[in-house]
Amino acid sequence: MAKLLIIEDEKDIVQALEYNLKKEGFAVGKAFDGIQGLRSAAEFSPDLIILDLMLPGMDGLELCRRLKKDPKTENIPIVMLTAKGSETDKVVGLEVGADDYIVKPFSMRELIARIKTILKRYGKKEKVFKPQIKFPDLEIDAERHEVKSAGKPAELTAKEFALLRFLAENREKVFNRDQLLNEVWGIDVAIETRTVDVHMRRLREKLGRAGRHLKTLRGVGYKFV
Repeated sequence: MAKLLIIEDEKDIVQALEYNLKKEGFAVGKAFDGIQGLRSAAEFSPDLIILDLMLPGMDGLELCRRLKKDPKTENIPIVMLTAKGSETDKVVGLEVGADDYIVKPFSMRELIARIKTILKRYGKKEKVFKPQIKFPDLEIDAERHEVKSAGKPAELTAKEFALLRFLAENREKVFNRDQLLNEVWGIDVAIETRTVDVHMRRLREKLGRAGRHLKTLRGVGYKFV
């Protein structure tokens, strides 16, 4: 039985979610503010988190950042459920590590379908990533969620880290933008392919000389060399 954690301050929404998710056979945990949600994520060890953005105590974006930086919770998929529906809001939410972004008011059937898809996708993933990937000018530490370029720490967002890690693990393989959106952002996310270009540009800037590992193949995609 998969365990889901709802972090939401509107109790009527929590009750509706809990009722429908339990009908689908899920075990459900609840938290009504960001601080409680952070603690519950560590104690309840959910298989997936449903996260509101506008929370008392700690907002959803900050909570998502902390969860994705903690080795104990970084691999828990997160579905953001929020009234903030602009493309910019979606991109920011996905950039800090969310796996999907659903705008209120929402369809309960669609939410449950997306949850099942994400759980299925995560269930199929094998632990193929190495704990550490090292090159003379670049180190990627998956366990500590740290990157060093020329021996100095590089401050990456959760999605920048995931993108770099994926490409490094699959070095010399070429991926187009749609493939990277699928592998790094998730198949259920509707965002523009230019998001990949923006992240690649930021990665190169933050990595400095080590950015040379990220190659662009015009009209094709990207690869790590």
